Amino acid sequence: MPTAEAQTRYPLTQGVNPWLVTVSVMLPTFMEVLDTAIASVALPYIAGSLSSTNSEATWVLTSYLVANAVILPASNWFARRFGRKRFLLICVTIFTVASFFCGAAPSLAVILLARILQGAGGGALQPLSQSILLESFPPAKRSMAMAAYGLGIVVAPVLGPTLGGWLTDTFSWRYAFYINIPVGLLAVILIANFVHDPPFIKNAKVGAFDNIGFGLLIVWTGCLQVVLDKGQEDDWFGALWVRWAVAALIVGLIGWIWRSWTNPKGLVDLHILKNRNFRTGCFLIALLGMCIYITITILPLYYQEVMGYTAFTAGLVVGPRGVGSFIGSPVIGVLGSRIDNRKLLCLGFIGFGVCALFFGMVNLDIGPYTLLIPITVTGFALSFVFVPLATMTTATLSREEMGNATGLFNMLRNIGGSIGIAMATTAIIRRAALHQTEIGANLTASSPVLQQKSALIAAYLSHHLGRAQARPGSMGLVYGLMQQQSALMAYVDVFRWTALLAFFCAISVWLFKKPPKHAAPPPGAH
Repeated sequence: MPTAEAQTRYPLTQGVNPWLVTVSVMLPTFMEVLDTAIASVALPYIAGSLSSTNSEATWVLTSYLVANAVILPASNWFARRFGRKRFLLICVTIFTVASFFCGAAPSLAVILLARILQGAGGGALQPLSQSILLESFPPAKRSMAMAAYGLGIVVAPVLGPTLGGWLTDTFSWRYAFYINIPVGLLAVILIANFVHDPPFIKNAKVGAFDNIGFGLLIVWTGCLQVVLDKGQEDDWFGALWVRWAVAALIVGLIGWIWRSWTNPKGLVDLHILKNRNFRTGCFLIALLGMCIYITITILPLYYQEVMGYTAFTAGLVVGPRGVGSFIGSPVIGVLGSRIDNRKLLCLGFIGFGVCALFFGMVNLDIGPYTLLIPITVTGFALSFVFVPLATMTTATLSREEMGNATGLFNMLRNIGGSIGIAMATTAIIRRAALHQTEIGANLTASSPVLQQKSALIAAYLSHHLGRAQARPGSMGLVYGLMQQQSALMAYVDVFRWTALLAFFCAISVWLFKKPPKHAAPPPGAH
């Protein structure tokens, strides 16, 4: 028990040094952010180990994001019903146990179930941790506390790809999930000892849980993800099950909107969308989620699948994005209170879009350092988006509306990210097939270019395989080169479309009304 002197010195944390609370709540959030970055690098290895395609392996990310999104709106109710400390402990425990089952999964179906469980546990970690942290410090020291907390969030994307690549290459992709276990156990110990609920949480009176609204949310988000992930395999609306799933999606979505609009004590209060700034922010955060998760997922896949890099090398190459965010965070901290946040947002989206255009100029001759500057600038540009977007979105809301607003805000970010990943992987498959057809149409048997290249390759192979095998071997290599070129062109298409989406966001920023000065982002908003 804290001494009377400690209680007097640290009244907000009931006698516990608030920096101990900071470390305690940073760990689970750091773990959750780290896990997303690690998993993105390990996708090709997960696919190979579990006998699945790369597009199926991306379900490891999308299933997590959807489960995460479903829990976010309900996290405020659970925190008040069970207490924030107890709910945080439950979430960390679920996340840690699910990480073990992800690493031990013998099949794709098992790892997807484990990732859904992990997403359910991880959904509330960031908003819970930030709420606890903000209430553990007096107002004068909250900016310092959030800076320390933000540093942890920024370091995770720096370490994630590199650490994930090293673990995957040195041991196995399974250790990319096992790494969460010791971190989760340490977080449970620290939270149990140093985090305490304030009186208003202990004495909170909560109404009945909105079972109908929660059920409808699960139905439409689940159907959306299944259609996006599996529709490509079965030719979309050519399959009967897709049509039924879309029908269930529409019914579930309409039912959820009606329930949320008409029930004042529902899981989500959609009347908050009447606020212009919040409505604009929700629209932009969904598009931002698409942009971010497309690049997080597709760039490591490009380096590994097209360029033939190892997971560790791919992790090193994409790691500088976190360095850019690390550099940009203090800059935005200084500029955020001095410059119109709409200008910062516009600048951030334009910077992201320009970098995506650079990604769209890649070819098969690039080296590990070719995209170093664009990747670093991407992270720097994103730091000009996250905090200003959260500030603008919530600047005109009352304190009583914050819990509902941040849950909906973060839910849309995750759903946007999940849609973006599914659309990007589908586009890569479709566009690669299209480009392969276009290239193949110009490579007829009588083509002088094809005859010349295959003759040169056959002459080389004849010294190793013999004359009988040289000719078919040369044609096989030519076909492999055609597949590689087709895949390259498909990735270029996706990068360019992402750039257009970012530029559209830069224009949409000006839908915001200029908020009052000194508006601060709420807990869990970024």
